[in-house]
Amino acid sequence: MLTVEKIGGTSMSQFKNVLNDIVIGKRKPDELYNRIFVVSAYNNVTNWLLEHKKTGEPGIYIKFLENDDYNIALDSLCQRLLLINKGFEEIGLNLPEAKEFIQFRLKQVKTLLHSLGKVLASGYVNVEDIHLAAREILASVGEAHSAWNTVNILNNNGISAKLIDLSGFEDNMPLTIDDRIKKAFKDIDFRKVLCIATGYTKGVEGIMRAFDRGYSEVTFSKIAVEVKAQEAIIHKEYHLSSADPKIVGVDAATPVGYTNFIVADQLADIGMEAIHPKAAKPLELANIDIRIKNTFEPEHPGTLITKSYISPVPKVEIVSGTNKVLAVEIHDPMMVGEVGFDLRIMTHFAKFGVSYILKST
Repeated sequence: MLTVEKIGGTSMSQFKNVLNDIVIGKRKPDELYNRIFVVSAYNNVTNWLLEHKKTGEPGIYIKFLENDDYNIALDSLCQRLLLINKGFEEIGLNLPEAKEFIQFRLKQVKTLLHSLGKVLASGYVNVEDIHLAAREILASVGEAHSAWNTVNILNNNGISAKLIDLSGFEDNMPLTIDDRIKKAFKDIDFRKVLCIATGYTKGVEGIMRAFDRGYSEVTFSKIAVEVKAQEAIIHKEYHLSSADPKIVGVDAATPVGYTNFIVADQLADIGMEAIHPKAAKPLELANIDIRIKNTFEPEHPGTLITKSYISPVPKVEIVSGTNKVLAVEIHDPMMVGEVGFDLRIMTHFAKFGVSYILKST
């Protein structure tokens, strides 16, 4: 069975557990393969590169926008990444080789950002396009760093691993995201090698233009569809639970176990991190089940999301919510009985990119 498996940033930062419990576990040597791992950047690295996902604290990207000295910030980042590397020495990371890789990659980033800055200063280009290009270049660093390290560690532990660097730093081919993924995985015998892919994918349409910080889930989804995986597995630092254990308490929340894509769609719509709305739908259409597992409970089967599952007993499966929802009430004395009144309201919602969870008239 071929699976595509995504490992989140918090889990990647504890890669010793990932190596021992997920990559190897209780598998025999010939059972290690037929898997593709899509890796996120180590915890907080993308926050340092762009901005903090929750607090908004500015990262290196903001320095580029404000024409500040991002070179010093990139040098500081390099030292942080080398410190992260040091933590993986005991499980097989070759520190000199890892240092050489990340230093060269950051040198490439500096060159590209410098070129973008010169083009921007000319005044002949669309500012937003240049800013988005800089954002993508910076975002790609985190996944390239973690993916390269992962391959190095696996190879040094006797596991045949191949780096699938979708960041496109080594080529200037104007490929779409789908075409780059298709080209990268062409003619690979998954029975003989463990593929480690970057969560970021370079494409002419710009993966962050459409998905912003949800790009790694989208890469994961597109790879699963491309290689026709039997199952798409997401390894998180927590189970998909009946409620948020941080709010209701660990004892009051239980793993869901089984659910369907209808529920997954609703969770994605309110921004649950494990399932990006643009990631779940392609998997559903391709009849690929999603399994969400807890990295630190490897023996637990996790929660399986399928098209066909229906709870044998009607019940509330998950209690969740978001602080990004508000109610809009519209009153007009002329609306009663007027055909198309709702449609005119919805066109305004569509114009400004506003999605809605519930509409009642």
